[in-house]
Amino acid sequence: MSPSSRAEDHVGLSSHGLLRGLFFYRPSGAKKKTLIKGGWEHFGKYVVPEFKAFRNALDHFAQLAENCPGCRGGCGDPGCAIRSCAQERKLDLCSNYSDFPCDKFKTLAAKYPNLIADAQRQKQIGLDAWIKEQDQCAKTGFCYDDISYP
Repeated sequence: MSPSSRAEDHVGLSSHGLLRGLFFYRPSGAKKKTLIKGGWEHFGKYVVPEFKAFRNALDHFAQLAENCPGCRGGCGDPGCAIRSCAQERKLDLCSNYSDFPCDKFKTLAAKYPNLIADAQRQKQIGLDAWIKEQDQCAKTGFCYDDISYP
């Protein structure tokens, strides 16, 4: 295994195989630029009284998109059962678990229907190639929440 094919070398990759760059906050930086270009910095408060709070939230999400280390790096829900399970088993990725997909993983996959197929694809083509594919998805504007269930 080459050093670059290890999960720990990919900042923002979670134990369950979701990438920070494909979460809902990814497009926030582009939205912020659009708001500034459209003049919303000046008249937004007249149209939407809570505009400043909204803008602050966009700033926060844009920062997360750049700096969040993913759940393996301490970002996200500290009580996540999947993260705890992976840490206990010393797994970088759940897909490396002999009983994959376990019930905890299937519960998460009920919200993200591509999750199991993505994990299988990652195992099939290797982590580096899979990350490149996911980066291409991000460039198209794809976001996990585009296909998630409530």
